[in-house]
This record gives sequence, C-alpha cells and structure tokens, in this order.
Amino acid sequence: MEYLNTILHGDCIDRMRSIPDHSVDAVFADPPFRLQLGAKTLYRPEDQTVVRAVRDDWDSFESVAAYDKFTRQWLAEVQRVLKPDGTLWVIGSYHNIYRVGTIMQDLGFWILNDIVWVKTNPMPNFRGTRFTNAHETMIWAAPRKTGKYTFNYETMKRLNNGKQMRSDWEFNICLGCERVKDASGKSLHTTQKPLDLLRRIILASTRAGDVILDPFFGSGTTGAAAKELGRNYIGIEQDADYVAAARARIGATRAVDLSDIEVAAPKREEVRVAFGELIAAGLLSVGQTLVGQKGDRVVITHDGLLQHTLLGRGSIHVMAARIQRTVSFNGWDYWSAVKRDGTLVPIDNLRKYARGAKRGIAAAA
Repeated sequence: MEYLNTILHGDCIDRMRSIPDHSVDAVFADPPFRLQLGAKTLYRPEDQTVVRAVRDDWDSFESVAAYDKFTRQWLAEVQRVLKPDGTLWVIGSYHNIYRVGTIMQDLGFWILNDIVWVKTNPMPNFRGTRFTNAHETMIWAAPRKTGKYTFNYETMKRLNNGKQMRSDWEFNICLGCERVKDASGKSLHTTQKPLDLLRRIILASTRAGDVILDPFFGSGTTGAAAKELGRNYIGIEQDADYVAAARARIGATRAVDLSDIEVAAPKREEVRVAFGELIAAGLLSVGQTLVGQKGDRVVITHDGLLQHTLLGRGSIHVMAARIQRTVSFNGWDYWSAVKRDGTLVPIDNLRKYARGAKRGIAAAA
C-alpha cells in the first residue's frame, strides 16, 4: 500500500479520501472532544498554579451542529476504508462520546463493546464542583453487523492472568518520561494517550502484519505501539509539530518479542471437531469407557452421548457439568478414554489428532 507506515500531513477527511476502499484492518480514532473550556483559567487549590487545559484550535467548533457534521464526515470515510471484517475504536469523554456513538449507529456501524478506561491517577476536579472525572469511554465497533472481526480472546485472557478480559481497563494517564516534550521541555500534546492503552487495543483486535489507521495521529502513540507489536500503521495529522515529533518517536521505537504475549492460534479459529467425529474416525468406539478427572466413569452410547449409572445421559460437556454440579464445563478438558491396555488418553489429545487430519485434508483440497 502506498501510505504504509507513513504519516500524512493534512486534514483527516481530505487525506482519508486518498486511501483505497476496504484497505485498512483497524482504526483507532481519538477525535476532538469539544471540551468547550473557553477562556476560563483553572488553578490548583494547593498552590494556585495554573492548570494547562485543552484550548487548542483543533478542539474548537462553533456549534454542536458543526461538530456533528465533522464527526459524520470522518466516520463515513473510516467506514469506507475499513475492510468488511475490520473494526473501529473511538475514544471520548462525556463531552462527545454519546454524539459520536449516535452517529456511528446512524451510519450502520455495529457496536461490539464500550470499554471504560479507568484512570488510576486522574486529574482532580480543581473547582470542587463535580465528581473527579476518572475515566474515558471507548466504543469498539464493526463497520457492519455481519463482519467476522478479529478478537484475540486467548491473548487477552493470558494478559489477564488466565481470566476473561473485562471491559474496565485500568491504566495511568500519560505522565513523566512517556510524555512527548516540545523544545522548551513542556508536554507537546495536551491529550496524549498512554502507550499501554494502545498496546492492548492492538493486541486485542489485530493480527501481525495488519494495517491500523489513526486519523488523529497526534504525537504518534498508535504508530509507536503498532511498530512495537509487528503491525503496520497509517497516521494522519494536521499539526506539523506533532508530525515531526511522531516521526522521531516512531523512528526510535523497536519491535518487541511477542512469543510470551500473543497466543498464536486463537481457539475459536481452529478447525472444529465434534465428539461424534472421533467415533466416526475410529479414535473412540461405542461402548468404550471414559474416565473423568474425579475418577467417575461413563460409557459412550450409540448416539455419541455419555451414559452414567446415576446421572443419566448427556453430551461430554453436560455430563462433566452434572458430575461437578456446575452450570457448564468443558468436557474436552475433563474426560480421558480407557484404552484396551488400561492406559488413559485425554480425549482432547484425540481431538487434536483429528483436527490435524482435517486440516491436512483441507490444505490438500
């Protein structure tokens, strides 16, 4: 692709028009929030020093209607350049995220999740007139309802100590050495996002080699995270100082080893093998005994179910759950087959063998 791993300087809507249809795997957008702070000056109550607020021109819109028009235009371009199976992430605050979400639904985007970024070190409410605003909201959406989007469930589970990743993510706001500085040593961008936030987004919803577009590139966090994680990026940014800083930042970024982070083959993308297929392939037989993790025994029936002397009959999953008195349980992890010589073989090992055989047939075809 012509613009791969480059930053396009200019208006995001104009520059997106030059990107081919259905050429991007994912989009991360951190659009203007339209904070509307005006000329108000905020002071820290402890020492009366001035708080640097967002008063940049790029965050200023003359009216709600003007903001809605801008939002609809850039979202329409995003929808055009996204692949049918791609996804869009949009981050915002209470100032704008509800308007953005409404327009997304009007355009036909299908919302998959809203993710709450919980700030572990939020800026306080200096005036003491409201709750401290300690989160931002991200909308994760597909360009259409029927898209087969990427979700790296197993990778997210690994990053969350073996548990399902939840929709509340805790990260620090961007401070200290992670902040991109200007020539005077001050923070260059008022709303720079933490690198860890973009890392998780990219690991959750893209594969190695995918192309990620960021139409509000700012100081280049998306590009830096993409380069680290073996993805490609396209950035669009209208501020020349931000472009220069982002190029320098990405140039100094190095790829990381993902072998201990990413799960190479998500389970939901593996070749499916039904329990009955093991019987049809001769790996199991009707009347054969299976033994559970607790030593309980069942017999395979002629219709591919399991028969227990006290608990009745059911699938490998139903019977494993009944024995353990739980609502559900993965039978593939619970049962082992008794071979003629008395040894035990986990049925999941048999499934893996059958899966390999099916994959070989598919490749040959």
